[in-house]
Amino acid sequence: MNSSEIRQLFLDFFRVKEHHIIPSAPMVIKNDPTLMFTNAGMNQFKDIFLGHQPAKYTRIADTQKCLRVSGKHNDLEEVGLDTYHHTMFEMLGNWSFGDYFKKEAIAWAWEFLTESCKIEKDRLYVTVFSGDEKDGLPKDQEAFNHWKKIVPEDRILLGSKKDNFWEMGDTGPCGPCSEIHADIRSDEERKVTPGHALVNAGHPQVIEIWNLVFIEFNRLASGKLEPLPARHVDTGMGFERLCMVLHGKQSNYDTDVFQPLIHAIAKRSGIPYGSKSASDIAMRVIADHLRAVSFAIADGQLPSNNKAGYVIRRILRRAIRYGYTALNIREPFIHELVPALADQMGNVFPELIAQRQLITKAISEEESAFLKTLSQGIQRFNTYLGETGKNQVIDGAFAFELYDTYGFPVDLTQLMAREQGWSVDMDGFQQGLEAQKNRSKQAATVETSDWTVLREDVSDTVFIGYDQLSADVNVVKYRKIKTKNKDQYQIVLDQTPFYAESGGQVGDRGVLQFGTEQIEVTDTQKENNLIVHLASRMPSDPTLPCTARVDAQKRLLTANNHSATHLLHAALKKVLGSHVEQRGSLVDENHLRFDFTHFSKMTPEEIRQVEVLVNEKVRQNISLHVDQDVPLEQAKSRGAAAIFGEKYGDTVRVVTFNEAFSIELCGGTHVPATGQIGLFRIISESAIAAGIRRIEAITADAADNYFYHQSETIEQIKEAVKNPKDVLKGVQNILDENNLLREKYESLLKDKISRIKEQLLQSIEEIEGINYISSITDLDVEGMKQLAYSFKNEPGEFYLFLASQQGDKVNLLLFITDSLCKRKNLDASKIIRELAKEIKGGGGGQPFLATAGGTYIQGMDRAIHDARKYL
Repeated sequence: MNSSEIRQLFLDFFRVKEHHIIPSAPMVIKNDPTLMFTNAGMNQFKDIFLGHQPAKYTRIADTQKCLRVSGKHNDLEEVGLDTYHHTMFEMLGNWSFGDYFKKEAIAWAWEFLTESCKIEKDRLYVTVFSGDEKDGLPKDQEAFNHWKKIVPEDRILLGSKKDNFWEMGDTGPCGPCSEIHADIRSDEERKVTPGHALVNAGHPQVIEIWNLVFIEFNRLASGKLEPLPARHVDTGMGFERLCMVLHGKQSNYDTDVFQPLIHAIAKRSGIPYGSKSASDIAMRVIADHLRAVSFAIADGQLPSNNKAGYVIRRILRRAIRYGYTALNIREPFIHELVPALADQMGNVFPELIAQRQLITKAISEEESAFLKTLSQGIQRFNTYLGETGKNQVIDGAFAFELYDTYGFPVDLTQLMAREQGWSVDMDGFQQGLEAQKNRSKQAATVETSDWTVLREDVSDTVFIGYDQLSADVNVVKYRKIKTKNKDQYQIVLDQTPFYAESGGQVGDRGVLQFGTEQIEVTDTQKENNLIVHLASRMPSDPTLPCTARVDAQKRLLTANNHSATHLLHAALKKVLGSHVEQRGSLVDENHLRFDFTHFSKMTPEEIRQVEVLVNEKVRQNISLHVDQDVPLEQAKSRGAAAIFGEKYGDTVRVVTFNEAFSIELCGGTHVPATGQIGLFRIISESAIAAGIRRIEAITADAADNYFYHQSETIEQIKEAVKNPKDVLKGVQNILDENNLLREKYESLLKDKISRIKEQLLQSIEEIEGINYISSITDLDVEGMKQLAYSFKNEPGEFYLFLASQQGDKVNLLLFITDSLCKRKNLDASKIIRELAKEIKGGGGGQPFLATAGGTYIQGMDRAIHDARKYL
């Protein structure tokens, strides 16, 4: 069986077992503050496990695309070095939500592996939770008994809490798990060492392929476990590992999941796969990372410098580095592999085909930019060696700077150092790396206490904010959270007019009124599917009836901007073409930001056309029309635009402003009619990534104020240029006059520099064959540089030192002829830094020319003395 057939075999097996087969959720997560990427098959079902959402189907199966780049599951820097770890991988899974439990999960797993896949039974081992005294948990005898009916008892191994008790996080649903391991070693090796001795011992050919998790407890913040009202099954099997086992390979990378990509890389590099270890590792890294980056971009996450975008950028840069160092490829090439990936996996994940152009362009531009950065890093490395002298050891902090700023892996720094006969302070590098990891952990750490539940009879918060901004409500539960040493409270209500941040629209602010006590709501967010209101304190009695009031002015301005975003989206499609798709947005009370696909900068005329069209629709005062609970496919057939990378349910909310013009899937708040927007103005248009443009715009009062300010500025310019009839002509006259004066100034400066040079040539002091000149001049730094450059063509070797006082600042300049720099190993930048101490300043530059500045005027003579003394 090829990999596609193996995947289908799994889904068909569980379809027969009455499981509903669902598509993979996006790998990029939008509305979960605890996760940036889907890292397990169960992520999309967290709301069900947490009791925030009922299960539509009690039995489900799928293949889920996942990404793991850090934490206990994976370390990015290790991927490619072994045979079975990956960043992006597929997780085959089957779930039961309060339906079947251990008996069926165990029996079906064994049936699929041994009967459907025909894996030899004597190559499989299973593990069972041995219990944990601290948690008061006994051995999972129920799972043990079910396994005992299927496999010999000597193949059932007891595992500790570390290996056989699964937890979602520090708190939340959890339970014992039972793993299935495969021993794929040769018969000879198995005779020497029994497989059971190598289970969970890190052996690359005795590996876990399936984990059956039995979720039956909830972990409280106190550490206590409480039974869940319903028990669930959550299983996950590594697709790539299963293919390795069924294909009889010793490495995931040797299966047809990866080999088409690896062959393409080998062909591009001209190095056969399997010829040497370094190039093999590089090809595995590139194949793995191409998948991760391509799926992330297809799901809406472009490389950037922030959060999830930075993770994707880091993965891609690691692939580029390996191509650069191990395959000797010095130009962009990874983007050329995208068609091969789309052809291989596009039938299962159609987003790869739909977004192929965007993926290719984004990767290509990222490659070009990073290759320049690599070149700059190499220059920085060479400069460091020159500045450090004969130390022979590269400081760990500098090695970390290369890693952090320029993307250099430390092994590249070590390689470059060895070529120069140097070494790297690895202890110092590790200290920098650990400090960075600790900073990241501290920034991301959120301490949460357990919920204090006041109403057991309420499971969901009803959002009523589309129709009203004030309501009588009750507190259902609350808890304290701590982020960056700041204490806050999350409050859940039975119903709420507060809109929780989602779909690009920020959350509402307002107040909760408990009798005479008022609590400010600073933000409203969704945590999984739960609407939480953030407050800095709790009321003295949260059981009292409460009135929730949204900040009406903020909501109104936010609605203006959100509806304007819909009009903008439609206008862009009309002006630029149907290829325009939304790639992200931010809507608050102050402005709107809209990211969209387009491969060139918008012209002023195109921007003007979009503005005119949007304002035309504003003046038409088009009424808002909303359809609730529309089947997703029906909404799409009507032409409704969806947010890129967003996961939608079976039914959706459709928002239209004249269906022939604007129709979108949207859960946000909007104006009742477009006339309320008042005025729309684009204030910027820019590129944020390959093929992605960003428009920022304002509406209503903000747009009015913008034009008032522009008008006032024009009036002030008119007054300044004394030409109120034709302000542009007045400004142009000043520019022309300024250019004429600049030309005259530059001519005079050139003559002055020539005269000063003649005087300096008359004052040469020869020191051991070197022409030494020093002088105090009234030139500024730029003038001194021009004077110094004029000595480049003079015969002989020069050591020229100039000083100048400009107001309350002292400027120094040192010029050394190139041949003298090389012959005497002189570096003007090092010398000038020492001389700058006399004027209480600093400086730098190049080996032949350097400048410095300082404020201690009295030290100027001493600097001149020291410059000569150094020579």
